[in-house]
Formats: sequence, C-alpha cells, structure tokens
Amino acid sequence: MSTTTTSNDFFKSTVLGHPSGLFVLFFTEMWERFSFYGMRVLLINFLTTAILGSNPGWGWSAENAGALYGTYAMLLYITPIFGGIVADRYIGYRWAVVIGSIIMTLGHAAMALDTPVMLYTGLALLVIGTGFFKPNMTSILSEMYKQFPERKDGAYTIFYMGVNAGAFFGMMLCGYLAETQGWHWGFGLAGIFMLLGTLQFWLAKPLFGTIGDVPSKEKRIAEEAAAKSSANAEDKRNPFTMVDYVLIAVSTVLGLLYAFNDPLSKIGGINMFPFEVGGVTGQNVIVLIALILFLFLVITRIARYTTVVRDRMVAVIIFAFFTVFFWMSFEQGASSLVIFARDNVDRSLAGNSLVAFNIINSLLTVVPLAIVTWVLILLAKQTWNTTPASNIVLAICFIGIWAIAGWMLYQYLTAESSEITVSWFSILNSFFIIALASGVSKLWDSKYNPPAAYKYGLGLIIMAIGFGLLAFGAYGITTGVKVSMIWLVLAYLFHTLGELFLSPVGLSYVSKLVPGRMIAFMFGMWYLAIAIGNKLAAILGGQIENITKEYSLSTFFLIFTIVPVAAGLIVIALNRPLKKLMHGVH
Repeated sequence: MSTTTTSNDFFKSTVLGHPSGLFVLFFTEMWERFSFYGMRVLLINFLTTAILGSNPGWGWSAENAGALYGTYAMLLYITPIFGGIVADRYIGYRWAVVIGSIIMTLGHAAMALDTPVMLYTGLALLVIGTGFFKPNMTSILSEMYKQFPERKDGAYTIFYMGVNAGAFFGMMLCGYLAETQGWHWGFGLAGIFMLLGTLQFWLAKPLFGTIGDVPSKEKRIAEEAAAKSSANAEDKRNPFTMVDYVLIAVSTVLGLLYAFNDPLSKIGGINMFPFEVGGVTGQNVIVLIALILFLFLVITRIARYTTVVRDRMVAVIIFAFFTVFFWMSFEQGASSLVIFARDNVDRSLAGNSLVAFNIINSLLTVVPLAIVTWVLILLAKQTWNTTPASNIVLAICFIGIWAIAGWMLYQYLTAESSEITVSWFSILNSFFIIALASGVSKLWDSKYNPPAAYKYGLGLIIMAIGFGLLAFGAYGITTGVKVSMIWLVLAYLFHTLGELFLSPVGLSYVSKLVPGRMIAFMFGMWYLAIAIGNKLAAILGGQIENITKEYSLSTFFLIFTIVPVAAGLIVIALNRPLKKLMHGVH
C-alpha cells in the first residue's frame, strides 16, 4: 500500500471530522505528557523537602536541586535532535516512538525506588527516551496529513489539546498521590500510564498503514536527487564541510561537559574544570567557548545562502535569542514557583473557602475528564472492529484515572479543613491554555493580528506582569508570613497568556522562514535556545533562597519582571528591521 493510499484511507474512519489515527496519537501523547509532567512537578519539591517529616524528601538546597533539574531539562531539548535523525534514516517514526516510550517507562520505574542511583538512572533514561519519542510523534502526524495540508492546523490543535490534557491530569493526580501518600506513589503512577500509553499505541498500528514505517533506501535516494536537480535556489543543498562537522562535534562535547559538570560540582563535589579566568569559573568558560564555536558555525553556514534566505535565517536567530529570555522566566514554574507555593503561599482552607475550592476543583477535574472520555467513546465506536485490544487498554487507563480522581475529590470533600497540594497550582497553566487558546487563535485570524515582533514582545511583557504581581504580593513579607494564593493564580494566568502569544508563533516562523534543506538544522538551533533558557531558569530559580536571604522574595521576582519587559521592548523596537529581514513572510 502506498503512502498516498494510506493517507486517503485515513478519512474512511473519522472522529470529529479527523482520522481515527489522529486520536490514537492524541491519547499516546496525552499519557506521555501525563507521565512527564507528573514527574516534573514532583522533582524539585521532592529534592528540597526536609528529610524529617511525615513525607520526607532529600533536604537539598534549592541551588543544588536547580543544578540537577536544569541539566535534565536542557538535555530534554537536545536529544530529540539525534532521535529525529535516527528515526528518519534507520528505524522509522513508529518504532522510535515505541522504543522511546519503553525507555521512559523504565526511567519512571527507576525513580519510583527513591534511591540516589535509581533517581539518576531514571532521569538519564527519561532524557534518552524523550529523544526518541518527542520529535517522532509530530513526524507521524505530519506524514498523515501530507496529502491534506489544509487540515493540518486543525489536527495540530487537537493534538495540542492532548498535550495539555495529559499535563493537567498528570500534575494533579501524580502530585496529589506523591504529597499525600508518598513520593514513590507519584513517580510510580507516572510510569504505569507511560506503559499503558505505549501499549495502546502499538496495538493500534493497523490504523496507520505504512505511515511511520522504516524509511526505504529508494525513498531517501529519490529525495536527495530531487534536491540536487531543483532549479529553486532555496532547495539547493548546503553540504556540511569537514570544518562544520568539527565545530558541531566540539561545541556539542563542550556543551555536554558543562551540563554534567554543573550538578556534579555542586552536588558531588566533582569539578572537571577547577580553574578560573578573570574571575569566571572554568565551567562557564567552557560553555562560552561552546556557544562562540556554535555561533561561528551558524554564521558561516548562513553566509553560503542567497541574500533572501540568509536574511530570513538571521530573523530566526534574532527570535531564538529572545526565546531564551522567555523560557528563562517561564520555566520558573518547574523550580522556584514550586518552592514558593510550598513555603510562602497560604494553602490552608476551612469553612466557606474550602467549600469554594471543592466546587472549583471538582469542576476542574470532572468536566475535562468527561470531555476526554467522550472522545474515547467516539474513537472506540470507529475502531473497535479494527483495533479492539487498543481500545481495551485505553478503557483500563480511563477507569484508573476516574478511580484516582474520584478518590482525590472524596478526600477533599470529606475533610473539615484541608491544605491544597503544592502541585495543584501547576495545573493552572494547562487549564488556562485549554480555556484561552481558541480566543488567542481567533485574534491571530482577525484584522488585529500584530506583526511577529509585536507578538514576541507582548508575550514577554505579559508573562513579566505575572512576576510583577508576585513581587507586589510578596513585598514586605517576613519569615513565617505567607501570601494569599490569589497572587500565584494570577501569575499563572499571565504566564499562560504570554506563552500563547509567543511559543506557537516561534515554531511557526521557523517553518515559514527557513528553506527545506536547512529546516532540521535550524529547528535544532531553536530547541537549543529553549534548552539554554531551561538551564538558565533552573540556575536562577535555584537562587531563590540565597536572594531572599540577602535581599527579599520580592526582589527575586522583580528579576523576572524587569528582564523580560526589557527584552520585550527591545524586540518590539526591532519590528521594522525584522520585517525587512523576513522579505514578505507574514
């Protein structure tokens, strides 16, 4: 069966107007995000919780925990570059997804054991597994819709809802189990649903035909020949030279050495670069050299293209630069905001406030779960005869989720007083995305659709307002005094609005501005910018205790107010030069 025939056959079995296969991907991604965010929301809290108490953690400092998490988050955006290459050339997208899922399942299982060796092993397996999984899910989706490009935007919107549904329930349920029953319960639950998600995807393979199969040698040869013979200058190959390969190798090795040395030197006292240059530590010297070499590589490759292509890729680099500042601040949600919610927010409820919370929490839990369950029923009606086993696995997943969610709500509803879990606040980002995404999308389709630079600048500034509110709410508080939770809720609202303005726009412009022959390299550079932002976020987030002790908690949040606002104003001021560099791309 040809790929074209398979694509046409997809629309013989539809759910909500889209192929049933899309919703298999929806649920696969949902369970993977459930596992990823379920673990992510626990890690910093677990590492920094006191070693004494009813649910003891490891008692690390925020700085040490940030160093470990930052390296983990950084590597999550680097390994997919290599996972995509392996899938493209050797094993195909479907096998890559399955291999990645199995490795991640083993990673979650290792972390559930709560020992140092198993924690580090688990994080390493999650990084490797994500490298296989992350790029290839979207590759399958893209290949499914190759013959129907006009339907692709709607498909990605549905897929993105699966991402946020998984994140929402993962943080809520894994977080609740971990904080109330024990950390290993939260880590373990993440692994269970990762395994079940893998199983339902594999059992649904009849729906995909040849999509995502191991690539044939003939197909690769044909694509290379088409690129060489193309009359379009933008499609011409820009082969990597030996110097390019050396620069890639050296900058990659130096970058990885820095990533590993940071937690090793802080946590284990093992410093691979025990020297200083002008007061700059050895590991920072190493990472600066790596960045300089990589920038030299990018500049020399861009210089080989025609003027229009070169200008457009310069625009991408400028956007990538400001992306670092966004994620440096936004990703405080995985580090400093977790610590802030635990130590500085009044989470105790009783009386009318508890009743109000129970109503809101019940609606937040039951309504989304009912909607996703309805989608599951629609999928089962379409695919039961084709893939019954896959549907049975999905049914088991949802019975389990309903049971855990019902038990959690029962615990809240029957308590005379209660303390909201730290992880509960993290679900607000996913909830606000689901609630607000369609409204922001409509704005982009209206006459008020602003230029790219304005979207970027507004995204940075709106996100910064959230930190400004936290700085105001935390102003003047002293040891033992806690702030109202409304400040954290409002912060997540503005952070999400900023994300909706900036994050989807960035990836869209990379695909529009970069020629096909360069897109893999530039997407890799884009994810490198996000990786750097994540690492900086964890490093700065790890300073919350030090800055609060030396200055104040309000001062800490002002850093993430002032820097993004300044970056946002600068990128808005660059609107006219950027428009010239984009040469008509809107």
